[in-house]
Amino acid sequence: MIVASLNTRGIPLRGSRLGERYAAIGAVFEASDVDVVNFQEVLTYYHLRRLTKAMPSYRFAGYRRSVAGPAGGLLTLSRTPIARTAYRRMPMPPAADAVGLPRLSRLKASLKGVLLTSLSGVTVANTHLLANFDGDWSDSNRYYRLHQGQLAVLGRAVAAIDGPTILSGDFNIARDSTLYGDFIRDTGLVDAFGADCPPTFHASYLHSNQTAHCIDFLLLSDPSISVEAAQLTFTEQLPMPGGPDYLTDHLGLQVTLAL
Repeated sequence: MIVASLNTRGIPLRGSRLGERYAAIGAVFEASDVDVVNFQEVLTYYHLRRLTKAMPSYRFAGYRRSVAGPAGGLLTLSRTPIARTAYRRMPMPPAADAVGLPRLSRLKASLKGVLLTSLSGVTVANTHLLANFDGDWSDSNRYYRLHQGQLAVLGRAVAAIDGPTILSGDFNIARDSTLYGDFIRDTGLVDAFGADCPPTFHASYLHSNQTAHCIDFLLLSDPSISVEAAQLTFTEQLPMPGGPDYLTDHLGLQVTLAL
C-alpha cells in the first residue's frame, strides 16, 4: 500500500495559478502507483472539483461537507473503496490557551480538525493544525498551549480508532520541538521517516530571516505496519502552461507500507 500526503497551498484563490497547480498535482498522482492521498488546504468546492477532475482514477473521495468546501480543508482520495468517513473538529481554544494570539488565528483554530477514512483493514487519518506564524515552537511561545490542546484532541481521536491507523498531514509544528516529542511519546505513534526528516516547506516561500523545518508527518499506530520505502515528493519545480514553478509551498510525503 502506498500512501501520500500533501498540503496543496489552497489560498489565495487569485494570483496563485490554482487551476494550473491543481491540474499538475493531479497529473503527478495519476501517473503514480499511490493508492491513497491525504490532501490539506482543499478549502472550497472549487478546489475539490479541480483536484478530483485531475485525478479520475481516484474514484473514492473522503471528506466532510461544510458551507464553503471540505471541512478543515481536508480531503482523502483513494483508488480503492472507502467504507466510511468521520470528521472531528477542533474545539474553540480556551481563553487561557489563546492569550496574545491574533483574533484570526483563534478563529482559524476552531476550523481545524481530523478526517478519519476507513479502508479495508486500515484507517487513514488526515489533519491540518493551526499555523505558527512566529516560527518558534518553544514552550514560551504564544502558540504553544494552543498547539498542545490541538495535539491532545488529535491524539484522542487516533486512540479511539479500532485497528491499524495511518495518520498524516501538515502539523505545523517542528520535528525538533517538545510538542512533537511529547505527542509521539504520549500516543506511541511511529514516524514512517524514522529519524530522517528534512524540511517539508520550500525555503523560497519563507522570509530571509526564517528557516524551513520538517512540519509534515506520516505516522503509524501499529507495529504490524512496516515501512518498505519513504520519500519526499514535489521537491522540484515542474512545468505548467504559465511556466515552471513549485506546485505547492510544501513538499509531499510518500510511503510504501506493508500491512
